[in-house]
Amino acid sequence: MPVKRSSRSALDETAAVAEKTASSRARLDPEHIVATGLELAATGASAISVRELGARLGADPTAIYRHFRSKDDLMRALLDEVTLRALGSVDVPLEDWRGRLRAMARATLDLYSEYPAVGAEGTTLTTHGPGELGAIELMLQAFTTAGLGEADVVRHYALLASHILSTAAGIARARAERTDDEPDGPWFDEPPLADPRRYPRIAEHTMALASLRDRELFFLGVEQILDSAERIAAR
Repeated sequence: MPVKRSSRSALDETAAVAEKTASSRARLDPEHIVATGLELAATGASAISVRELGARLGADPTAIYRHFRSKDDLMRALLDEVTLRALGSVDVPLEDWRGRLRAMARATLDLYSEYPAVGAEGTTLTTHGPGELGAIELMLQAFTTAGLGEADVVRHYALLASHILSTAAGIARARAERTDDEPDGPWFDEPPLADPRRYPRIAEHTMALASLRDRELFFLGVEQILDSAERIAAR
């Protein structure tokens, strides 16, 4: 009896899924797990579910732990890959130290926002991987090129790294919780409402506070740190 067209289509689809699953199982290595984890993060998920990641890989979730000792190790690998991508996007000459730091800051923010479940871990996990080490090297070199002495190089590196990681992670976390696709959200979720008799300055600045945008403040903080480095180097 000939197979109906609709049945054949269903069989073809089933075969394709089975082939993809078999291929995923055959390729279950750290690189493939990380790539699939970032695909999951790009959906806007607020957290990486090992169970869902296993389903995307076509593998039992416990198989992931043959390549990563813990969920934190997996998240470190994802975070370091994101940092590597940010680092790789910096295409600015070495002598343009401000341009290199701006580019690294912007790429980090953009990628944390693209992969919010990963970016949100930026302030809690240290990867010790090539992405993190490369980012530290870039920043130290940039502040050295700016003309700072050793103590000021490391201070400005620490200031900039703390600002980029904490602010970008906060923006990523907020974006994962929002229902819209707006890349630049408000700094305050809701304008602060206060009794003007007790909090006259809050009442005076309520509208201005409500107009603050998180990305604008992120870049303002970056520029303040770069301006500080330039002032100190010019002494």
